Amino acid sequence: MDLQLKGKSAFIAGASRGLGYAVARVLLLEGCRVVINGRNESNLAEAATKLCAETGGEVIPLSGDVSDPAVPSQLIQSTVDHLGGLDLLVTNAGGPPPGPFEALDDSKWYKAIDLSLMSHIRLIRAALPWLKFSKAASVLTITSLSVKQPIPNLVLSNSIRAATVGLTKTLALELGQAGIRFNSILPGWTKTERVSELLMNRASQNGTTIEIEIARQSSESPLGRMATPEEFANAAVFLLSPAASYMTGVMLTVDGGMYKGTL
Repeated sequence: MDLQLKGKSAFIAGASRGLGYAVARVLLLEGCRVVINGRNESNLAEAATKLCAETGGEVIPLSGDVSDPAVPSQLIQSTVDHLGGLDLLVTNAGGPPPGPFEALDDSKWYKAIDLSLMSHIRLIRAALPWLKFSKAASVLTITSLSVKQPIPNLVLSNSIRAATVGLTKTLALELGQAGIRFNSILPGWTKTERVSELLMNRASQNGTTIEIEIARQSSESPLGRMATPEEFANAAVFLLSPAASYMTGVMLTVDGGMYKGTL
């Protein structure tokens, strides 16, 4: 299938590793021009070099912390300056830290809100004027399976990512007339650095090993394993692409069947 992505311009937040990196790689293979973002400048530069070598595509690294209120608008303006416009926006950020409700004070909640909700809002707000010029405008928010099925010890993520899904659905309704599609992917347990960190924390709490926790988590999927980042990215890039032109307001679980509900 031709995803009709050749020559499209894309910005991907949180793309120095993990899910964002995987999405950038597939977009590049499909012929997109891509700006990747991450907080650590050296890690981001390394990711850009690797992506260029793997795909032969055009990759521009722009460092910046998307949880900083001033940064998202700067990143979008720099993206447009480099690429001349914007067609595809992927809003993504590393998740908030684990912890039980009683251990989290207001400062931790506000920091998590900036990271896991306001970063999406600010990036979308900055990008809208440019997306309105595109004939293939598409926004993808990366959230979590925790939106549908709360994950133990992740009350910050469970709570705040649900707001991002509400935002995504609302914008799909409000801005469909402007020709901009909004979708979200709710990834399940995927083999990323973030998941390794969470499972190491769980192993420490349970007095086990990360290998044991990986096996336990994998057993919750009917497929008996966690996803690879590439499997997530394939679904994400399809949703972003003009090939999915009649799909908007979709909250797609990519979780290997780990979500046990019917809705």
